[in-house]
Amino acid sequence: MRGGSRGVIIVIQRDGTTHSRTLRIPRWGLRVGALAGTVLLVGLGLIGVFYLPIVGAAARVPGLERQVARLQADNARVRELSAALESVEQRYAQVRQMIGADIVRDPLAFTSPLPLAPSVFARVPGALPPLDVGPSAPRGWPLDEPGYVTRGQIGTGGRDEAHPGLDIAVTTGTIVRASGGATVNQVGEDPEYGLFVLLDHPDGYQSMYGHLSRILVGAGSTVSRGEAIGLSGNSGRSTAPHLHFEIRQEGSALDPRTMVKQGA
Repeated sequence: MRGGSRGVIIVIQRDGTTHSRTLRIPRWGLRVGALAGTVLLVGLGLIGVFYLPIVGAAARVPGLERQVARLQADNARVRELSAALESVEQRYAQVRQMIGADIVRDPLAFTSPLPLAPSVFARVPGALPPLDVGPSAPRGWPLDEPGYVTRGQIGTGGRDEAHPGLDIAVTTGTIVRASGGATVNQVGEDPEYGLFVLLDHPDGYQSMYGHLSRILVGAGSTVSRGEAIGLSGNSGRSTAPHLHFEIRQEGSALDPRTMVKQGA
């Protein structure tokens, strides 16, 4: 290859032949080629700078779409679980209300012109019948079994928190019986006592039964000594299943063990 004043001459000769081929490239052609090559390199560089990130992002789109689809499916599942949990909570509230609600008079008593038979109270075969008929002082143990007294009565003024009664550890669902013949003063639910029954006895006596799991009597009804009034539980301010049993006279708390001898 040799250069001239007007361009470049390239001589091409194959091995083993006497013939040759001459190419003459003008100087302006070289300039155009160099310029075209420069433009091509710059274009390729710009493509690499701008297009390759776009290609990479486009390659990630299918994976992102799959992640979005999974998130949408998870969100739908969460909504379903939330709706199921809300339904369970509503059913639990209904069941709890049914179990612990006050028992009201049978509607047939208001509409039926026929006399209704008195209620029949079932008891365990061999169990003793109620000792008293009619109102009487609270002198009977409120459980069929003695139970285990975990906390006694604590008066006010000491370092320990006052506790006006006995805590008797028994399993949930143990039958709670009236300590004496009485009129049901009040039934309901309290933050401290949980589900409770309050009975009025003669001579200003009252007996309280707290932390029940179910109430079996209604306010205003009369009960005999030994009659079932509820089932023990763990409601209210309680850390374990037990019965809270109080006896009061004229509003003052008495130690139940000073009055109840049977079973204590």
